[in-house]
Amino acid sequence: MSDKTKTCPKNLPNILTVVRALLVPVFMIFVIFDIGGGDATRIIGALMFGVISLTDMLDGKLARKYSLVTDFGKFLDPLADKLLVLGAMLSLIVYMGDDRVFAVILTFSTFIVILRELAVTSLRLICKNGDGKVIAANMAGKIKTVSQIIFILAALLEPLLWETPVLTYTSLAVMVFMTVYSGINYFIIYLPLLKKGE
Repeated sequence: MSDKTKTCPKNLPNILTVVRALLVPVFMIFVIFDIGGGDATRIIGALMFGVISLTDMLDGKLARKYSLVTDFGKFLDPLADKLLVLGAMLSLIVYMGDDRVFAVILTFSTFIVILRELAVTSLRLICKNGDGKVIAANMAGKIKTVSQIIFILAALLEPLLWETPVLTYTSLAVMVFMTVYSGINYFIIYLPLLKKGE
């Protein structure tokens, strides 16, 4: 496979990643303005979020299978994930604002997520490997992303099943834990690279 293939951003996986990022505001508008109306907004919103999230798995598999992994994709893929998760969490704060307790807890949780993402993204930009390539997300970061997706789906769909939001709050706690843990994990991994660059 040529070097051009490895660096050129114009391939299917990267196009899917760009599309995922562009669909985030569409999802946000749909949920924030309750376009579906009540239960329909929750169901359709969850479907939209699920489909958009699935493109993350799809573009990654395509990139690895056909050797289309690029620095552009390594950078944009986690960025698109962050846009989707943060957009969904902000939408939930607005959409579920009548539940004051949930809105407050989710606001602080979102702040933790934003803080972690800014810190890790800065590290990934500063700490490149020896040949200048962008370092891809590690397993802890991927588990963190999955926990965020599960929480968002639970927050959207659980009220349709029963009144007590056990799954929502449990998945929220797991999400916050994984967010903090993966952030610390990144700092531990990148600390030698930071010292090397001093």
